[in-house]
Amino acid sequence: MSIVDDVKTRYKSGSLLMRLIYINIAVFVVLRVVGFVSFLATGSSANLVQWVELPSSFHYFLRQPWTLITYMFSHYDVMHILFNMLWLYWLGRIFLELFTPRQLGGLYLLGGLGGAALYLACYNLIPHLSSQQSLMLGASASVLAIVVGLTLYRPDYQVSLLFFGSISLKWIAIITVFIDIIGIESDNMGGHIAHLGGALMGLWYGLSIKRGHDITSWINRCIDSVVMLFKNRPANSQPRRDSMRGPSFNYHKSTNDATSSPASSENSSPHNSTSVVDEEKLDEILGKLKQSGYAALTDEEREFLFNASRKRQ
Repeated sequence: MSIVDDVKTRYKSGSLLMRLIYINIAVFVVLRVVGFVSFLATGSSANLVQWVELPSSFHYFLRQPWTLITYMFSHYDVMHILFNMLWLYWLGRIFLELFTPRQLGGLYLLGGLGGAALYLACYNLIPHLSSQQSLMLGASASVLAIVVGLTLYRPDYQVSLLFFGSISLKWIAIITVFIDIIGIESDNMGGHIAHLGGALMGLWYGLSIKRGHDITSWINRCIDSVVMLFKNRPANSQPRRDSMRGPSFNYHKSTNDATSSPASSENSSPHNSTSVVDEEKLDEILGKLKQSGYAALTDEEREFLFNASRKRQ
């Protein structure tokens, strides 16, 4: 098996967390390799980074709107990507102990979008910043959204740090946000502003989850819809619901298993069999709800629980 095949296999079999990390690394490698090859061929590096950087000027942003997404998967140098990916891997694993991969991917994107929104707003609405030009790259806003969102849900979750021992997540989040606040006056003003935008998105996510609402659901539905537009379907055939797969992030379109469960044909009517299946599924979901909380339920399970409560009312 070649190196490329091995990477493809690892990507396909990896978790969403690892896929996010692989995408960031792949973008970084491609940008650097193309620049190096260009330098060898022409004597000057092709600066592809300018095509993925998010510009502070709204005028230039309208010329490169894709940078709203590309900036959060790109990095300037090795230390930049190393720090962000270690941070993402470490906190992402804890996040997945309490939430679903879809929520991780959705919050990563929302954090990046929140960081970009605050970055563009500050540089275009604050008078003394509107005259400055800035460019931004990095996954820090996305990662900080995950950190803050996780902290709001489990502030006293203990993690072990080298040289520091066990420390609560709330102190990690507080110190990180504080560093960004006092760092706004530094040379990396735009980066710190974006970090705070990601933190605000994480704050919104954490507070919403506590109220039983998942703000990542809409962006996951958007991704599912886009994927289905490009999904190759055989002519004159209807795809099975359980085979509908999402994009490279491994998102899955939620379906209701209870409605697709085949009814027994031996000594019972279809209605009775379906009722038994419904009751069993309801008991399973209620048990999961009692043990792990509402946030641990999938979109499918929440929809099933909602429909079941309406029927009983």
